[in-house]
Amino acid sequence: MTALDLSRCQFAFTIAFHIIFPAITIGLASYLAILEASWLRTRQSVYLDLYYFWSKIFALNFGMGVVSGLVMAYQFGTNWSRFSEFAGSITGPLLAYEVLTAFFLEAGFLGVMLFGWTRVGPSLHFFSTVMVALGTLISATWIIASNSWMQTPQGYQILEGRAVPTDWLRVIFNPSFPYRLAHMSVAAFLATALVVGASAAWHLLRGNHQPAVRKMLSMSLWLLVILAPLQMIIGDLHGLNTLEYQPAKLAAMEGHWENSGDGEPLILFGLPDMEREETRFALAVPRLGSLILTHSWTGRLPELKQFAPRDRPNAAVVFWSFRVMVGIGFLMIALGLWSVWLRRGGRLWHCRPFLHVLLWMGPSGLVALLAGWFTTEIGRQPWTVYGVLRTADSVSSHGVTQLSLTLLLFVLVYGAVFGMGIVYMLRLIRLGPESNTLEEAKG
Repeated sequence: MTALDLSRCQFAFTIAFHIIFPAITIGLASYLAILEASWLRTRQSVYLDLYYFWSKIFALNFGMGVVSGLVMAYQFGTNWSRFSEFAGSITGPLLAYEVLTAFFLEAGFLGVMLFGWTRVGPSLHFFSTVMVALGTLISATWIIASNSWMQTPQGYQILEGRAVPTDWLRVIFNPSFPYRLAHMSVAAFLATALVVGASAAWHLLRGNHQPAVRKMLSMSLWLLVILAPLQMIIGDLHGLNTLEYQPAKLAAMEGHWENSGDGEPLILFGLPDMEREETRFALAVPRLGSLILTHSWTGRLPELKQFAPRDRPNAAVVFWSFRVMVGIGFLMIALGLWSVWLRRGGRLWHCRPFLHVLLWMGPSGLVALLAGWFTTEIGRQPWTVYGVLRTADSVSSHGVTQLSLTLLLFVLVYGAVFGMGIVYMLRLIRLGPESNTLEEAKG
């Protein structure tokens, strides 16, 4: 492997670890706000029990997200210094805005949210919870704005070899920004809903039918029923945006090498072969590709062959990561419909096959999120800033030995530190919610 390959692997490893924790943090923060609002409205202790239970897991995720995010940010300077030199005038301020508007907001109210139940009134405590939830969404907004600019850059000019912003509104609200923000936010909520639902399923399978367990199962499944179909719609709109602005990525996602001229098929499965320039063993549905992507039976799709080999992403990886994401999305929709059917018969809490499936699908939201991220980032290659700056021109001048040793060190340290954090989080989930815990603390 070259130094470029190792730098990409190192950044991919750190960001794959990092993205898991903010996703759960975003989902849990909003979940906690809903729980506290429900308690203020109904005064039912079950909502307080769930709040206390999930606030501990939220705090652990928040801490691990901050630590992993710091390491990732430093890599822009250590491994991608040429990219930072070229685009730092744009990405630097966007990340600074994230700290000033989101992280400070979260940090300012986090202490009140976690430790202020006996020190402030209910209204102020609820306001603190809402501010933390809002801070997580603002944080995601700035991060997605920075990444989306790298995908669909606009509002800049190149002066003396550097990208200089000329219109910040166009930089932030670039063509792919709204679709990526919506897609990522809903993905975070879905991943959290499945984690919460799987936790409830685990307890129900072991005979723990206390009201808090049933309530968190019910709430998580309603969220799944609503958001999983919505995510498919957002994904379709995002795909149309990709068709317009990143045609090479879309061609790789579809494994589409050349047009037939009479409506293009949708390839369900196959093995894209970069050397032979074809998708081998393709199982395809005639004309469906044109219908989905162009809303026409005879629409033409981008062809991988129309791009020079050096300008093509790795079609094999992008093709399959995209299908993993979409496949899990269909499973989410099916699971949500199954839950609605069980509710009508009053069997939601007792159908063991359903609870087993939900338990095993607990991590699937995070898997889908990572698969979508791989599709986005690998599909952008060979560009760091799409169509403007190549990845090969963005990397720092490090040797293979240095990068190999640091990558190994990252794997060992991350495996130890975050492995222990994840094990501890699973132990907290295993304990389950306790009754009247916060009521007793409040006196």
